[in-house]
Amino acid sequence: MDFVEQLKSSVDIVSVVGEYVKLRRSGANRYMGLCPFHNEKTPSFTVHVVHQFYKCFSCGAGGDVVKFVQEKEGLSFYEALKSLSERYGIPMPKRSGYADEDSKLRGALLAMHEQAEENFRANLKAQAGEAARSYIAKRGLAPETVEHFGLGYSDRSGRTLVRLFEQRGFPVAQMEESGLVGKRQDGSLYDRFRNRLMFPIHNEAGKMIAFGGRALSTDDEPKYLNSPETPIYKKSHVLYNLHRAKESIRKEDRVILVEGYMDAIGVSAAGFRNVVASCGTALSTDQVQAMKRHSHSIAVNFDPDTPGVNAAERSVDLLLAEGMQVRIVELDGGLDPDEYCKERGAAAYQERVDGAKGYFYWLADRARAKHDMRTAEGKVAVLNFLLPKVQRITDQLERMTIAGDVAGYIGVDRGMLLDHFRKAASERGEKAIERPQSPLRHDERWLLIALLTDAALRAEIIGPLRSLQTIETLPSRRIFQAIFAVEEAGGRVGFDEVNGRLEEADQNLLAQTVLNEDGEISREDVLAALARIQLSEQQNLQGQLKARIGEAERAGRFDEAVRLALELDGMERAGRSLRRAGHA
Repeated sequence: MDFVEQLKSSVDIVSVVGEYVKLRRSGANRYMGLCPFHNEKTPSFTVHVVHQFYKCFSCGAGGDVVKFVQEKEGLSFYEALKSLSERYGIPMPKRSGYADEDSKLRGALLAMHEQAEENFRANLKAQAGEAARSYIAKRGLAPETVEHFGLGYSDRSGRTLVRLFEQRGFPVAQMEESGLVGKRQDGSLYDRFRNRLMFPIHNEAGKMIAFGGRALSTDDEPKYLNSPETPIYKKSHVLYNLHRAKESIRKEDRVILVEGYMDAIGVSAAGFRNVVASCGTALSTDQVQAMKRHSHSIAVNFDPDTPGVNAAERSVDLLLAEGMQVRIVELDGGLDPDEYCKERGAAAYQERVDGAKGYFYWLADRARAKHDMRTAEGKVAVLNFLLPKVQRITDQLERMTIAGDVAGYIGVDRGMLLDHFRKAASERGEKAIERPQSPLRHDERWLLIALLTDAALRAEIIGPLRSLQTIETLPSRRIFQAIFAVEEAGGRVGFDEVNGRLEEADQNLLAQTVLNEDGEISREDVLAALARIQLSEQQNLQGQLKARIGEAERAGRFDEAVRLALELDGMERAGRSLRRAGHA
């Protein structure tokens, strides 16, 4: 068996996809969830257990487990194979036939980041890391927390990584691509991170792809320096700590979003494993969708200073637009999340998270603090501030409920406000996305399923099917033809092999056919379906014979008419047998 086929047959696609998408069983062999490749409110993304493929009936994305890993992690075909083989302990052949230049570059960049992390960790324990250790102690981080998050120290020399990479034989071009090394105008190389506490950054799959460095000297700017974007690191796609937090996010059905590395580490160390950080950058749609795949519920806990509050307010708009259920965690005493957990304890923080205000009340309080609610002008100003945000709520029932709360909270007529939202909803013409039904009749579907999944049944029915002219009139004719072609060529007849021979329209038809079939199909069902299609062909042929008999009689060719009548009689006897077989 080819290694790719061996890998795909050994890996459970539901398990792999389930690391990125919150899946729910929707049939005997199907799971559904929100598509990770586009923004949607109603699930149209389906994974099939038996055929090991995924399909989104909204955006059209689809493929096998290797393609899924390629698309989600931004990997080449070779890298996806390597990632899956390592994850599931399946030895990969020692050959580079699948590799390409992009794969080799990304492989080199990942290796350089691993080596850099080893160096940073060693530096932190050495004499040179005394200042970094003092800062860690000041922030109250336990040794096991430092180890768990892989914290390290980049020394002052400015050429440690350059020398390390040169010794390991990495070309200058790859060093520059890594984001760990810079080049001066005179062509000399230098380490980008110097005298900083280092935070490794991982992608959702757990691969180390970048670093954040906190300055240890007040003279060094900026305070936090992050890796630039590279072939393996796209800032807007990455959330700090998501690879560790995603399982807890699903278990708790809530994500806690904080601003920075130290907040994420401190809150996590206090026992809240479902925490991620935006790494000091503005929250992006990709980051929100990454969280949304694991839970729709989010508690935003940014720093209480003015920049933190403003960032939280900006984030609310984006979170609402993506259909998240948003609450805002407020901490007293001007403490950030890390400080609060250390000073007040985990129980107090838990109480704050559980008692977090709904985003509307938080926004309304901010708006009310800026305007005089005793005046009509003040009420109108608050209303104008809140309505666009409420309008961004994607769920109609939730939007109408919040609209009623808005009216009561600021003292305006509830009916008038609800009418406003009903009219806006009507103009948008909101509709739920439904999984399309297969246009094929039962007989076609059952025969296709049998051909794709049961070798013994396939051997029994493929010969009779090949001989039927009726196949050429079916909507699924090109799928049948592809199956016949694969079988005739002596190849393995399976979903992937047949799907690869089809154009997009027929690929969608095949996916709909497979995904709309629940449960087992018996041999009796399949043979009955075959008999009904054979009967249909017989009836068409009988009609043609009757027309020829009438034509022969009118022309006086009685011998020919008698011969055709005998042929018709035999065909009718065969038809009665087919009707019994097909339970017609």
